[in-house]
Amino acid sequence: MIDLGKLKDTHRERKACKRVGRGPGSGLGKTCGRGEKGAGSRSGYTRRFGYEGGQFPLYRKLPCRGFNNTRFRKALDVVNLGQINAMYEDGEVVNVETLKDRGFISGPTHGIKVLGEGQLTKKVTIEVDAVSEAAKEKLQQAKIKYTVKS
Repeated sequence: MIDLGKLKDTHRERKACKRVGRGPGSGLGKTCGRGEKGAGSRSGYTRRFGYEGGQFPLYRKLPCRGFNNTRFRKALDVVNLGQINAMYEDGEVVNVETLKDRGFISGPTHGIKVLGEGQLTKKVTIEVDAVSEAAKEKLQQAKIKYTVKS
């Protein structure tokens, strides 16, 4: 039987590890490639990302331009027509409260959007914040009532 511990990568040779501090003949003896003095020569040193050795860093030279709304957007939770068909029976109401009761949503939400994946055969009433174009067409063909909160 094959175990994970017995698997071998046979496609490429193993790269030999860099052995430092093994004498002057190795090329990495004495200071081990860390230079003479300073923070970089000490153990535990980590260079800050973008640091250029005291030179004015590139990310501070470039201007800050534009505005992006991603930080402030309110993403809607999505539910497909096929999922509604599986979760609900005829005559029930699809809204945030009933979706939370069924465990479909947990935690705070900014609203629900219905997407058009799958088919909805059950006559339910839908009360959501948004409906996709594909879902609108399928709901109108099936003559299912839906209301969009504004």
